[in-house]
Amino acid sequence: MRIIPAIDIIEGKCVRLSKGDYSTKKVYNENPLEIAKEFEAHGIEYLHLVDLDGAKSKHIVNHKVLVDIATKTNLKIDFGGGLKTNQDLHIAFESGANQITGGSIAVKDEETFLGWLKKYGSEKIILGADAMDEKIAVSGWQEESNKKLMPFIQSYQKKGAKYVICTDISKDGMLEGPAFDLYRKILSKTMRTETSITESGVEDSTVLGINLIASGGISHFDELPKLAEIGCEGTIIGKAIYENRISLKQLEQYILGNGQG
Repeated sequence: MRIIPAIDIIEGKCVRLSKGDYSTKKVYNENPLEIAKEFEAHGIEYLHLVDLDGAKSKHIVNHKVLVDIATKTNLKIDFGGGLKTNQDLHIAFESGANQITGGSIAVKDEETFLGWLKKYGSEKIILGADAMDEKIAVSGWQEESNKKLMPFIQSYQKKGAKYVICTDISKDGMLEGPAFDLYRKILSKTMRTETSITESGVEDSTVLGINLIASGGISHFDELPKLAEIGCEGTIIGKAIYENRISLKQLEQYILGNGQG
């Protein structure tokens, strides 16, 4: 399971929110690059970078932070927040993103999101499926849509999406543990068997599922092996790192012990 620390950006600063509420903003560092370099120094290879100003403004805002981290570290960056147009996506990839996450756009403009999947490929485009009471939330979680979580994920899986980040908003930033039951449910309902015939005429069955990235509520190190056991492909860790609930040394040892790469 990939370990993916999160850096959330408001006004160029590293912050954390609780349940997506902007009024709960807490600034942890004025310089996100410092944090990113510290992650890299502890063997971390991946970063989830969220433009919270962008999510609120509905267009990319903090791409300069992305450029800074992408050019001064070797972290593989998943970037999200406010990506609504082809131009936003172009800026994100030109600025150094390895992957982008589309959440609100996948709800409000399916045609554009599917166009991104077709143009850039399913390895580059992550479906953001953030929910409260299993209903999808959009616009930096400021709005609830009428989309139900499970059919939303299943629909995009059928249309080619392979990666999904799912945050149970009620858990986010609360340090009360992740939504284990929800992730089990998603993984069980997105598992499917694909059958093909080999050149020798033998029927070959392959079990396929979504690459699920868990996000929200991580509070203790011992939750990580449990998420891996469930079948999560990655987990995003935010406040637990910043509040010293999980040390970077622990994450470094976990990565070394599991041969992550």
